[in-house]
Amino acid sequence: MPYSIRTIAIVGSGYMGGGIAQIFAKAGFSVLIADQSAEVAAKAYDRLVEEARGFEERSLFPAGSAAAIEQNLSPALSVEDAVAAADLVIEAVFEDVAVKTAVLQQISAAARPTTIIGTNTSTISVNTLKAAVSHPERFMNIHFFNPAPFIPGAELVASDETEDSVVTAVVEVLRRAGKRPAVVGDTPGMVVNRIQYAMLSEAFRVVEEGVASMEAIDTLIRNSFGFRLGLVGPFSIVDQAGVDIYASCYGILEEAFGERMATPESLTTAVSDGVKGTKVGRGLLGDYGDEDLAAMREYRDRAYVQMALLQDELGTPPGAGDHHPTA
Repeated sequence: MPYSIRTIAIVGSGYMGGGIAQIFAKAGFSVLIADQSAEVAAKAYDRLVEEARGFEERSLFPAGSAAAIEQNLSPALSVEDAVAAADLVIEAVFEDVAVKTAVLQQISAAARPTTIIGTNTSTISVNTLKAAVSHPERFMNIHFFNPAPFIPGAELVASDETEDSVVTAVVEVLRRAGKRPAVVGDTPGMVVNRIQYAMLSEAFRVVEEGVASMEAIDTLIRNSFGFRLGLVGPFSIVDQAGVDIYASCYGILEEAFGERMATPESLTTAVSDGVKGTKVGRGLLGDYGDEDLAAMREYRDRAYVQMALLQDELGTPPGAGDHHPTA
């Protein structure tokens, strides 16, 4: 069935829930925010409006954003009142299965059967939580990233019962709110945290082995592959550098570190099939013509220059401190 989303309820008015409420209210949606009591919700409303004014004064929000949030956001008297009026409800409470289950049951009991219900979870399987919701075909994970008002990505996970039309509606509403969502499969940690934690595990190993300090690692990552990843995805980087080059490097790492650095089977297969990246016009992401390559290089070079200028403008992150190697 087609869905029309005009009114959104956010259940949980803390840091994440409040940020999510700001996103949609700023974009012009009618937003209700609910918490354990009307008093908590009212205090959250005051905080979020005042916070938005501060963001606007610091040019972090466009002019008029605070007024839009003040006008479009309302504190609800109860979870039930917020949910009853909503076309979309997003639960944003503590990351605990029991807590989320109880709140989702409360939401489900008060919501219309056609109301889309989303959970904001970074680690819990959507198929674990769906049992808390009646009509699970209208339920999915809508995972925002912290801080929600400023990080454009959103990770969407459907359960094995979620209707395609629900996913389509959520993608559309997020895009209308200025987000850049991607739909992924249901797995513990989903996509972002699986990749992020794999990187972090290796970073900790490097520190524990005495190879580099935390400060040195932060400096290097911010100014090397982390610098690139703000603009270009990992598979695009592999295509540009050479698929066969990455396969060769994996061989060296696998010899040194064993299974955890084993060459991915799909990478080996790609190289065997002649997929070597932009240099031959065939990459992991598809074929590249001359015009594609010219446009890619122009974007990449301009993007990297702009990123470097932004780094210079902002300076070193407070508390980080660029690593200065000893002689």
